[in-house]
Amino acid sequence: MQNVIKREITIKASRERIYDAIAKPEQVIQWFPETLEGRYEVGERPIFGFGEHGRNQLYVVAAQPYEYFAYRWVPGGNHFLGDVLSVPNTLVEFRIEEQADSSCKVILTESGFAALPKELMESAFQQNSGGWDFMLGRLVHYFESA
Repeated sequence: MQNVIKREITIKASRERIYDAIAKPEQVIQWFPETLEGRYEVGERPIFGFGEHGRNQLYVVAAQPYEYFAYRWVPGGNHFLGDVLSVPNTLVEFRIEEQADSSCKVILTESGFAALPKELMESAFQQNSGGWDFMLGRLVHYFESA
């Protein structure tokens, strides 16, 4: 069983603009969840809403402006609401690296699938693997259409 999903994309935008798209509530809902309830800050437990696909609570782990943003959640279509830290979860990390051509590389890593219950780990990995391809495509489109 694979434990880590890793994706890299390049976006023609500054680190500041990309970080804001990932870490600011009013921007993240333009490309990722449809809604965000609660405070999207370190130590907080906001809820991402995915319309008919349900809602997922998360725990914001880190926010280092313009470089790194991370949260924990229960992956897949489990629609977990509650204390994320009390159950097996995964860590979602966004790293932003400036490139020489005024673009930035965004590296998404989601890790911890091997620690999930056996009946969930493979389906969660498969769902999120395809889900991140789709969502990162939406992030690229967010900048292309800006």
